[in-house]
Amino acid sequence: MRTIPSSELIINGDGSIFHLHLKPEQLADVVILVGDPGRVAMIAEYFDEKECEVYNREFHTVTGRYKGRRMTVLSTGIGIGNIDICVTELDALANIDFETRQVKDSFRQLTLVRLGTSGAIQRDIEVGEVVFARTSLGFDGLLSYYEGRDGVCDLALERAFTEHTSWYEKLPAPYFVNADNTLFELFKDVTREGITIAAPGFYAPQGRWVRLAPHDKSLNEKIESFGFEGRRITNFEMEGSALAGLAALMGHRATTICTIIAQRVAKDACTDYKPFVRRMIEIALDKLATL
Repeated sequence: MRTIPSSELIINGDGSIFHLHLKPEQLADVVILVGDPGRVAMIAEYFDEKECEVYNREFHTVTGRYKGRRMTVLSTGIGIGNIDICVTELDALANIDFETRQVKDSFRQLTLVRLGTSGAIQRDIEVGEVVFARTSLGFDGLLSYYEGRDGVCDLALERAFTEHTSWYEKLPAPYFVNADNTLFELFKDVTREGITIAAPGFYAPQGRWVRLAPHDKSLNEKIESFGFEGRRITNFEMEGSALAGLAALMGHRATTICTIIAQRVAKDACTDYKPFVRRMIEIALDKLATL
């Protein structure tokens, strides 16, 4: 059995994982991921009790109970790279023996649900709606660094999208990964189903033009018009594809759920979106408490 070197899996002197500063016993099976560290406190307000609270850099974690269900809420910060760190370290906390540095004999499956904010790219999706990413579309290329990428991706959807958009060959290849179906069934009555893009940036990667122009100025129009077997791409965010892809490779259940705070087609945005986010949090907590 492979022993993982200390340079590959860094464990702090107090027995916590390197970036998250969590110890294995501090992790619940249900993990809510948010980008904003401040949103952790908003979610933890709903907990009946708190077991622990840990801070390191942008990573803020609270583990507690909601309606009797043990949950962890963790802030990841912004971007795909941070998701790579968080999902890998969460899996290590669950499935690596820190004493032997070997994979445990019994697998512990985590439920990872990202709650985020997003911009809609279809005219009929309104600000305030909640979109469940039944499929995540990655523009980031992260998953291609991992063995087994094609085994968890929808290759037919990938080919159709690449052809439809005349995808620029110097960009990372887009990839599509489905959310866990159990989570889809759990949330389908309170969310809108969609295909959600995770972009590696906020500006040009999402078609925004401030001072530097996007390479393909019509890419968002191509995305908006794309269809595949009756499905369409609904919204932009910045983390979901790595979450879906890494979780699928590792055997965890995962999805991304987003509140719409901008209508990209109508060129409108809402900056006072906290009531919408709070509603999404309440929906998610009540659903996850039934698992």
